[in-house]
Amino acid sequence: MLFSPMTLGELELPNRLVMAPLTRVRSGKEGVPGPLVVEHYRQRASLGLIVSEGTYPSRAGRGFPGQPGLVTEAQLEGWAKVTSAVHAEGGRIFAQVMHAGRVTHADTTGGHQVVAPSAIAIDGETRTYEGKQAFPVPHALTTDELPGIVQEFVTASRNAIGAGFDGVELHSANGYLLHEFLAPSANQRDDIYGGSPENRARFVIEVTRAVVDAIGADRVGIRISPEHNVQGALELDAADVRETYGILVDALAPLKLAYLSVLHKEPTSELVQDLRTRFGGTFLLNTGFGVITTREEATAIVADGHADAVVVGRPAIANPDLVRRWREGLPVNEPDQSTFYTEGAKGYTDYPAYQN
Repeated sequence: MLFSPMTLGELELPNRLVMAPLTRVRSGKEGVPGPLVVEHYRQRASLGLIVSEGTYPSRAGRGFPGQPGLVTEAQLEGWAKVTSAVHAEGGRIFAQVMHAGRVTHADTTGGHQVVAPSAIAIDGETRTYEGKQAFPVPHALTTDELPGIVQEFVTASRNAIGAGFDGVELHSANGYLLHEFLAPSANQRDDIYGGSPENRARFVIEVTRAVVDAIGADRVGIRISPEHNVQGALELDAADVRETYGILVDALAPLKLAYLSVLHKEPTSELVQDLRTRFGGTFLLNTGFGVITTREEATAIVADGHADAVVVGRPAIANPDLVRRWREGLPVNEPDQSTFYTEGAKGYTDYPAYQN
């Protein structure tokens, strides 16, 4: 089943292995994907679907040094070369649109104000162009400012389609801006976007609907990570989590999105499978944030009907030909974690394909 075709939106995928969005910071200070980025994605085109690393929709939304954007003409030209290379190899690729929210610093955004649902800083440090810095207290977005953030997602999504991407994945996971609205630890607003689960889900729903209206539902997926509890986005009340994400997915289901992608360590849990039932459409599952997803686990997830496809990260980093290796039971390369967030080809484009 893992290697059988499937439909996702209007795409036909040759297999059910999806490359996770993976921060690799190889796009320089200007956020422009260059030849090295082109080669990295081209090498992995045999995966059923590639989801790009998180791309920022505005300069204020940039989370990391070396992160690529979907803002400038140069960035879009760079991405057009990536998508052309992937398509030339027969692949399919979505852009992950990611606003970092408070998970950044003015030294990374180029002086642009760090924003979030509420003026609450993350306890910790972030990498910037000036070295490690404490996370700042963000500006709490006003109700009047929120339509502008929605428009940033819309414009970036249109830009992605213009650059040749087959669709976009809205990043509502892992503690970034959309997830910050969902998480009660990060969202302590007293307007219609805070407080109750319904209110905390409201902004994510509005963004998704706006992007669907702009580029079509078949080109839009969304990624969520309930109970992941990273980067200060804490969701510790199980009943609140079930209600919040139930409301969110119930609102998304009628849109007929290309897919819902869930990051959760327990694929068979009642929460995860309830969200799958509520969504009713193509369901992607990623269990490998804390531990590396194995071939056996990925095979079982699909074979046992827990998801339509499996999202994998580190195996795809280390094995450009992962589909072949897992299909044929071949040995795999081990990922070198020391190179995940460095520069250059080492640990990026130099992992070898299997040689007979």
